[in-house]
Amino acid sequence: MTDTSKKEPLLFLCHRIPFPPNKGDKIRSFNILKKLSVTYDIYLGFFIDDPYDKQYVKTLNKYCREVFHLDQNKTISKIKGLTSFLTNKPITLPYYFDKRMQHWVNRTLLKNEISKIFVYSSSMAQYCERESFNTFKRVIDFVDVDSDKWRQYAEKSSAISKWIYQREYKHLAKYEDYVCRNFDYSLFVSPQEAKLFADRQPIEYRNKILGVLNGVDLTFFDTNNEFEPEPLPEDEVFISFTGAMDYWANVEAVEWFVNAIWPAIKANFPQLKFYVVGGNPSKEIKALNNKNGVVVTGRVEDIRPYIDKAQCVVASMQIARGIQNKVLEAMAMSKTIVMTSLAAEGILLPKNQEKYIVNDPALFAEKVIELLKEISVANQIGDENRTWVEEHYRWNNVLKVLPELLRN
Repeated sequence: MTDTSKKEPLLFLCHRIPFPPNKGDKIRSFNILKKLSVTYDIYLGFFIDDPYDKQYVKTLNKYCREVFHLDQNKTISKIKGLTSFLTNKPITLPYYFDKRMQHWVNRTLLKNEISKIFVYSSSMAQYCERESFNTFKRVIDFVDVDSDKWRQYAEKSSAISKWIYQREYKHLAKYEDYVCRNFDYSLFVSPQEAKLFADRQPIEYRNKILGVLNGVDLTFFDTNNEFEPEPLPEDEVFISFTGAMDYWANVEAVEWFVNAIWPAIKANFPQLKFYVVGGNPSKEIKALNNKNGVVVTGRVEDIRPYIDKAQCVVASMQIARGIQNKVLEAMAMSKTIVMTSLAAEGILLPKNQEKYIVNDPALFAEKVIELLKEISVANQIGDENRTWVEEHYRWNNVLKVLPELLRN
């Protein structure tokens, strides 16, 4: 760390490198790390599942006293995950278990006399869940009720996939409940998500389940700031969807939009393009590229131009838990978003933006067409959205409770 002053030590465990803050979980984990680094000397342990991210490890030294990371081979992790079928564990646990990480945790806690642990995601709780850790102050950020996401997957699947997803839902839910009982606090990304989880817990545990909202980087996502323009054609007119495009929920959202909604919009605006912006597009998403005005960008250096120049942004989620950062980012960039109720879940919205929450495909198309025809309306709501996130979604404000939870 650049600051050599000694602070109270804190172990921070994260399932994925918390940088750069360019996708949902990393946006939240990085901002939590940044907030806690003001108060604590952080000893950070995480996995790297994308070799591209290794270049960012050194950046984390600015916020941490020590950084430990392991490369994660996804193929090997999947094989390890399959061993869960021989036990009563969810696939998630063996997928993310590595003896080297456990040894580093044990050694680091002892060497640095650490008594407080912050865990990001349920998959990392296994490194400090045993009875020997009961004397530690432990706070976990589940972020979403992940088990419920598997339940949603199961509902939309059939045959062997349905059975696997149902099994993961049941076993992960049981593990989440176990962690909640043993940790001091369990955090979720919204009050709604916290309530969903709390409602299945015994009354005596509910007072340690909290909703801690996501924020948005209002300096980065600001149309008044200069940013390097991506190579977009000068006269290109388009709408956009942003997100990690190897994530099933985003893949399904785009497929639903392209199949059920896009043809009606395209019929009214033949020159309009639909930009799908995000890294690691799946084969299903790649197959959409250059068909009927759909443009799949793949990984981009900066998503802001694709939001800034879009006529409007869509968030057509069919499966979702927690808060959609793509919605907050678009609001910060003064955009109106046409979204499903699942995309809006957990986000407090201004009344004019609420009018653009629709689930019916035909109505969804109508709302997009309305904004394309009424640019002044789109701009007005976009300006209101920017003001709204400035008032309600500043990272420093939404995370102010964190140091207190660890201090108690």
